[in-house]
Amino acid sequence: MKTESPDIQLVALLDRVALADEKALRELYELTSSKLYGVAVRVVTNREWAEDVLQEAFITIWRIAGDYKATLSPPMAWLGLVVRSRGLDFLRRRASERADRMQELDDVISDTVAGDSPNPMDTAQASEQALALHQCLSQLDNKQREVVSLAYMRDMSHGELAEQLKLPLGTVKTWIRRGLEQLRGCMARLT
Repeated sequence: MKTESPDIQLVALLDRVALADEKALRELYELTSSKLYGVAVRVVTNREWAEDVLQEAFITIWRIAGDYKATLSPPMAWLGLVVRSRGLDFLRRRASERADRMQELDDVISDTVAGDSPNPMDTAQASEQALALHQCLSQLDNKQREVVSLAYMRDMSHGELAEQLKLPLGTVKTWIRRGLEQLRGCMARLT
């Protein structure tokens, strides 16, 4: 009895798989899985991943076996191409998932680091400026310091200040203007 060539046997099995013959798929798997697993390992370089790729490849073979044309390529070449394609798809998905996870991590870090709270450098600079402002305010005349402080820290208008301190409006404006000039000069020297 003459045995048929491997290609003829595989073509016949693919034809049967195209007709949704589960037994043919099982036979095809038993005949080709070890070689196709080797292809998958070469593509994805990881044995566990290669098992997943091989499973995906046989699911694809089940779906598209009717597309195989024996006149265009030998059956093992076509099967190897399906496995290779599934392997590359697998690697692209993993890279995409990894990129997505990295993007999520970048977003979390960005939200944490660049949030509304000041960073340490900003805090240090603000502390230095606050210390300089305190020193400069202490160099002002008491009346000027009081008027400038009330105007800017309590957000009082010149008119409100004049009324509260029982001073002429012109005097309040003059003290604020002179006080701010002295503060600007002092702050420029200290910062």
